[in-house]
Amino acid sequence: MKRRIRLLVDMGPLRSGEFRRLWAAGIVTALGAQLTAVVVPLQIYEFSGSSAFVGLAGLVGLAPMAAAALWGGALADVRDRRRVLLTTTVGIGVTSLLLWAQAWAELRSIGVLLVLVGIQQALFGANSTVSRAVTPRLVPPELLPAANALQSVVLLSAGIAGPLLAGFLLPVVGSRTLYLADAVAVCATVWAVWRLPDLPPVCGGEPRRASMTRQITDGVRFVTRHQILLTVYLCDFTALSLGLPTALLPQLAAETFRPSDIGVLYAAVSAGGVLAGLFSGTFTRVRRHGVAVAVSVGGWGMAIAGFGLARSLASAVAWLLVAGGALLALGVFRKTVLQTAVPDGMRGRLQGIDTVVAVGGPRLGDLLHGTVGAALGVTWTVTGGGALTVVAALALLLLRPALRKHRVTLT
Repeated sequence: MKRRIRLLVDMGPLRSGEFRRLWAAGIVTALGAQLTAVVVPLQIYEFSGSSAFVGLAGLVGLAPMAAAALWGGALADVRDRRRVLLTTTVGIGVTSLLLWAQAWAELRSIGVLLVLVGIQQALFGANSTVSRAVTPRLVPPELLPAANALQSVVLLSAGIAGPLLAGFLLPVVGSRTLYLADAVAVCATVWAVWRLPDLPPVCGGEPRRASMTRQITDGVRFVTRHQILLTVYLCDFTALSLGLPTALLPQLAAETFRPSDIGVLYAAVSAGGVLAGLFSGTFTRVRRHGVAVAVSVGGWGMAIAGFGLARSLASAVAWLLVAGGALLALGVFRKTVLQTAVPDGMRGRLQGIDTVVAVGGPRLGDLLHGTVGAALGVTWTVTGGGALTVVAALALLLLRPALRKHRVTLT
């Protein structure tokens, strides 16, 4: 019986009341956020009749999110993290209310929508950065992998359930109600953050007097001086840029499978991540986190290469499920390394840089896969990208001793 239990997700972090409240509230808030994520592109397309404007909405949110992530990370290292998290969470809720207001007023303005999307994405970038810097203050170091797995399961599950719920509710209640539901859902996290204890910086007063630009620059310098941190960022960026063929899924669905299979292909990676999260007890107790990062990247690349060669929907989904599990493991170990290998006074800035990498990698991946796919074809591009990801993982593991030697610090 003990052995079976160890295979399942480690619920140990939920013994912390503060983490448990944040995690439970995150389930509600993540579902609400997915409602808005579905409604916004639908409204933009309804107003413009053009998919180009829908794509523009994604681009509009990119730069504000990246900038706010760096700024929020720097702020989290010199201010009370509870207050920063509370401010950004309330800001996300207020933006959802403004989205509801524009729908209620029937403004039908693409410009207003794009501005609100940019603001909300900026707030989300800062909020997610600060949230990851808060987690190590709520659970002991040995439970950080399990805590990260629990949080990832919530986000991935919401990514599957949220669009399905939105699709069911939209024709019944309309877009205005979904925006309002998102704003109400944010209140759960506001309550959970309000219940947190004060989380002041543990460093001295000198960094507080430095400018935000200096704070961010110091964070970048810290990364370049520590091989394990730089290598972990390289691993993640490699996996997301070379091995994430999202831009080619519509073409694959049309040419290899059926156009109606596109939803299954999009959901399969998230489903694989959820399954891996539910059985994360199999790997969250691993202590050689550097090797675990490289193995996760290699497993992701191998699964994507297999997906590129698949000729039936069943085999394609099977490979994507494996890929999703590897991607969740990569996220768990990457976050844990960045949370444990740095002093608390630098965690916010490191998480800010991590957010930029996590956002920038898929965007570059879309560009690379779209460009190369048009020249070489879908199969060569997807399989080749997966193979290159495996090669990169092996190269980083062999050439970067810090990655091979890094173990979790339990004190």
